[in-house]
Amino acid sequence: MRSATLATALLLAGGPLVSAHAEETPAAAFWPAGAEAYIISPKDGATVKSPVTVVFGLKGLGVAPAGVEKAKTGHHHLLIDTDLPTADELGDPLPADEHHVHFGGGQTQTTVELAPGKHTLQLIMGDASHVPHNPPLASKKITITVEK
Repeated sequence: MRSATLATALLLAGGPLVSAHAEETPAAAFWPAGAEAYIISPKDGATVKSPVTVVFGLKGLGVAPAGVEKAKTGHHHLLIDTDLPTADELGDPLPADEHHVHFGGGQTQTTVELAPGKHTLQLIMGDASHVPHNPPLASKKITITVEK
C-alpha cells in the first residue's frame, strides 16, 4: 500500500484504538447464528490491476462504527497478506498497519494500492474496541494476482 493511502485508511478508522488486552466479547453472546463475513469482490483467484477495490459482504448482522456498542453489530477490518490472529491474540485489539486496515467508520468497501504479484485478502469483524471475537467472525481468505 502507498503510505498516503494507508494513512487515509487509518484516519478513517473512526474510533480510538484501545490498549492491549482489552476485555474480549464472547462470540456466542454477540453474533447471531449463521452470521457471515465475506468478500464480494474481487473474486478468489482474480487477476486485477492496482488500485484494487474490495467490496465487503455481511450476512445476519449489522455494521456499526467503532466505539458504538450495539448488539449484533461490528465493523470490518481488512487483513492484507497476513493470517487471522492466533487464539492468544483474540483478546487484543487488532493492530493498525499495512496488513491490518480498520474500517471503524462503518465502511463496506475500500480501494487499496497493491504491488504487482500475489496477495491474500481476508475480512475479520471487530467489536466497538477493534477486538475480534473468540472464535472470530472472518471471511474466507482469498488470493488475487495484481498485474502491472
